[in-house]
Amino acid sequence: MAESDPPGMDLQRLRAHLDSALPGLVRADLSGELIAGGRSNLTYLVTDGHGRWVVRRPPLGHVLPTAHDMGREHRVISALAPTAVPVPRTVLSCPDPDVIGAPFYVMEFVEGTPFRRAGHLDALGAERTRAIALAMVDTLVALHAVDPAGAGLADFGRPDGFTARQLRRWGKQLDASRSRELPGIDELHRRLAARVPESPHAAIVHGDYRLDNLLVDGGDRVTAVLDWEMSTLGDPLTDLGLLLAYGSPAIPDGAGVSDAHLAAGYPATDEIAERYARGSGRDVAGLDWYAGFAFFKIAVILEGIHYRFAQGRTVGADFDRIGGVVPGLIDAGLARTR
Repeated sequence: MAESDPPGMDLQRLRAHLDSALPGLVRADLSGELIAGGRSNLTYLVTDGHGRWVVRRPPLGHVLPTAHDMGREHRVISALAPTAVPVPRTVLSCPDPDVIGAPFYVMEFVEGTPFRRAGHLDALGAERTRAIALAMVDTLVALHAVDPAGAGLADFGRPDGFTARQLRRWGKQLDASRSRELPGIDELHRRLAARVPESPHAAIVHGDYRLDNLLVDGGDRVTAVLDWEMSTLGDPLTDLGLLLAYGSPAIPDGAGVSDAHLAAGYPATDEIAERYARGSGRDVAGLDWYAGFAFFKIAVILEGIHYRFAQGRTVGADFDRIGGVVPGLIDAGLARTR
């Protein structure tokens, strides 16, 4: 790797692979940068001075089993291209880790802003913030309306027993990232396991749906849904529960996690749930379990990031704050599952 290469990305080897697979795509030497804000898979913006592309690869260091599957991300984005769900156009998938040091895929650059901070939304005003948040909910409704078989994703997951299997999976992910005592997290897991709901009709589930995983244009329209690494077929209410959890006070200001929900005009969680229910036609009466599970899942995700930070294997800023958010998430999950 050259000194000018961003961490985890060999631009010369990337160009050589693109020249071989797609001759003529790249017209000059590549330059690139790590896009700030990623907390899991690494995302890079690369350019040859003429075109711009985005490259995704797994994180450096500790990687949890079953996570960070580049092939799955590439497949679901490609499948959703003809639907009403806005996604970038995929360019290439490379499962060979020898090219840049890990599997990766390339997609077209899409204009738009991932609103991560309340201050950025406050600069737009409460009315536009509300419109953006409601567009986010409507885009989730559109995703869950896609017929998996019609999109070529009938075998993208195993919907039967999805919620119970997800709970087991995230329990295992927690065990793989344990590096400190987390009071209450095992009790939260036990409560969730005792009341696993029967899943409704399966949908394509994003798995980490929130505002800063979307790109929004100047007209307050969603131009792309990003970060599909946790996508599968399963219970669509898990996406809604996660969206509600990300909009709760358990995600504090200045914690290294998105605080967009604190912006003036951002709808309350009850209004988000009601708009989703109205748009999707789904029954959302059992959302307490899904919200409790969401708090558990976010806690495990952030604990995994804290684990990598403690090992010195993270790239980017704000990682020192991530670990401090986890106890509040556990408490919020316990409150929703009393």
